[in-house]
Amino acid sequence: MKTIFISASLAASVLVPAAARAQAVPAATVAVVDVDRVRASCNACKTAIATLKSQAAAEESREKALSTSLESERASIQAAVDALKGKQPDAALQARIKAFQTQGQQAQAEVERGRAQIAANQQYIVKQIDDKMNPIFGQVLQRRGANIMVDQNATLATATSVDVTNDVLTALNAALPSIATSAPAPARTSQPQGR
Repeated sequence: MKTIFISASLAASVLVPAAARAQAVPAATVAVVDVDRVRASCNACKTAIATLKSQAAAEESREKALSTSLESERASIQAAVDALKGKQPDAALQARIKAFQTQGQQAQAEVERGRAQIAANQQYIVKQIDDKMNPIFGQVLQRRGANIMVDQNATLATATSVDVTNDVLTALNAALPSIATSAPAPARTSQPQGR
């Protein structure tokens, strides 16, 4: 019995180094790309970023207009309430107060929708860039003879000889002539109708 166990152990020890040699990993050849620079400086990216900034500025302007409008109405209502010196407001003033509260809620909802749309547009732009850029990484790796690509932001220091940012940027400019800057509306799920 001991002989069988020793023979099996000996056979296993001979096979393990052979298996390890068969699975040797090739030496790493690293390429580095500055993804943020590519996203910010591709031709279509610059145009999309400018449009997104314009959308954000328009949204900010709308928010200020809503705030100014509400503030003047709030001040007017507050002056009317202060003039009552503790008395209950009449029906007309109560109606103004209620209308002001409704306008405030509607304005807040509009602001939240606007901000959400800007955020959705930004995500949509990045998705379009990434969808075109990700296959380019593999093409650049193969063309440059590298087997690992790392984002510049994940490194501490690199030599310029391993930087393939310009390769990726050139390929992205060719693959992505334009970017849509308005995210599509989320698909609505249809509710089953009851009987």
